[in-house]
Amino acid sequence: MSADLPKTWMALAVALVLGAVFHGPPRPSSPDYAVCSPTDGIHTVDPAHPTVQCILVRDTRIADVGSLEDVKARWNQRTGGILDFWRRPSLNVSFIDPTSVIVPGLADAHAHVLAYGSLKLNVDLSGCTSKQEVLERLVDFVKAKPDILNNPSKWIQGMGWDQNIWAVPEYPHADDFDAEPLLRGRRIYLDRVDGHAAWVSRRVLQLMGELPNTVDGGEIIRDGSAHPTGIFVDNAMSLIPLPPPSEADMQRYFERTVKDALAVGLTSIHDAATEPDAIEFYRQYAESKKLPLRLYLMGHLDAVEYWGDKLPRLVDYGVGERLNLRSVKLITDGALGSFGAAMLEPYSDNPSTNGLMRIQEDALSNLVQRFHADGWQVNVHCIGDRANRVVLDIFEDVFAGANMSEVRPRIEHAQIMTLEDLERVGRLGVIPSVQPTHATSDMWYAEQRLGPERIRGAYAYRTMIQTSRNQVLPLGSDFPVEGINPLLGFYAAVARLSVSGRSPHGSQGWYPEQRLTRFQALKGMTLDAAYASFAESITGSLTVGKKADFVVLDRDIMTVSASEILGTKVLATVIDGEVVYGGF
Repeated sequence: MSADLPKTWMALAVALVLGAVFHGPPRPSSPDYAVCSPTDGIHTVDPAHPTVQCILVRDTRIADVGSLEDVKARWNQRTGGILDFWRRPSLNVSFIDPTSVIVPGLADAHAHVLAYGSLKLNVDLSGCTSKQEVLERLVDFVKAKPDILNNPSKWIQGMGWDQNIWAVPEYPHADDFDAEPLLRGRRIYLDRVDGHAAWVSRRVLQLMGELPNTVDGGEIIRDGSAHPTGIFVDNAMSLIPLPPPSEADMQRYFERTVKDALAVGLTSIHDAATEPDAIEFYRQYAESKKLPLRLYLMGHLDAVEYWGDKLPRLVDYGVGERLNLRSVKLITDGALGSFGAAMLEPYSDNPSTNGLMRIQEDALSNLVQRFHADGWQVNVHCIGDRANRVVLDIFEDVFAGANMSEVRPRIEHAQIMTLEDLERVGRLGVIPSVQPTHATSDMWYAEQRLGPERIRGAYAYRTMIQTSRNQVLPLGSDFPVEGINPLLGFYAAVARLSVSGRSPHGSQGWYPEQRLTRFQALKGMTLDAAYASFAESITGSLTVGKKADFVVLDRDIMTVSASEILGTKVLATVIDGEVVYGGF
């Protein structure tokens, strides 16, 4: 045997050891992953790190943020030293395109989940510019539904008509349906665009029989002979014998809403005015499987007696802990478009009315006190300046001495206030929850309806932030009253323009001094919405320890021209670190 043979074997052994150390078997991939931007294009809404290059996701949480170099270095330190190199998993890193950006998961702070699905699966009357167009859409719907076409006893439901955009802006009539032979004698129920008035057919009026002369907090519109015309406003709508949706209907409506919501980057929705049947539907759903997005419910019953003891209290409930019910919604008045908003003075374009208070002040005060004492967050619908004043008076009394960061009462819409009450809502620490697209929808008639003085306190979003104790202004859409895409609200907030780029004040926007900055708008639909639902410690910003909810957009909404915002596409929606729409 050669004398060099032992040396050869020794060299081979050393080579094998070194190969194992420096090459080794293929390393497994880690379940952790990083998503990075080549240009620091991740907007975190975290003041400590406003923009970063990468976020690291571990399980359902954000585990790290920073540059790719720093994130990988810290990750390597956590997963072992050099001697464990061949056993240490490799970090999965994905890069988005240089023109794309990441923002926290978007929230809608005021919406109607099942109503949206119902609208999309029944008759959508949005944008109809005449009664005739409404009738044509109804006829097309009936022709496309054999079960309805062949059964005149089936109800036909729709939503979205708006007499304010018709050539003759007058309420329609029950007899209008009879102009179309296919609609004659059918049970038709159509919600106005704001959900605060309904238009029904002559057949429905026949089913209702004799009607009361008056309705507290509502109105039955009548003709010159005192006959009902088929228009019911606010509380009078409860007289209509519309059958409630079945559980199967709710399932279909929910699935449609979720599909559309995830496609536009919504990861959390505050469902305003959730009634007991819907609450039970969500509860059973959350017990059996994970909700596809986060839901914050505002329980609601149309009753003046205390009903908080009829609601289950649900906190981080169900599979995935995505369901919450810890708030209620009360309603004071109607809407501006249907002359139902309760005003301190008569409408400028209809001096015969000040609008409607749907509940008396004493009853409302008692409800607020009871709900507060029972530990519920109290959210109140207020449109008109009278409604807002009444509720602020009640809040100032009920919450005197309370820690407002613990109770967080909200005014939903906060649409028209006196200048004094705009200051007071901030001073009291009440959260105004607003919908920017209401401003751009209403701007064509709002000043005519309110006059030049009252309009100064309407849709005053920048003022609300300036007077707020902590600059919190949650943003929503009120869908299906407005579109479900949160970027419609983002654009309306920062541009105060219609989607066609117009306003009564020109291309600079309607009352441009009330425009929000882009950061304020993004914060309003992320961190502020989270705060308004007691969730700011787990969602709302891309901060270490929070849930990994984020959205990949195809362009930077924080820097592109305002006209480009509405062209933005969602490339991916991620909840709890899981891609639920699109991909990256």
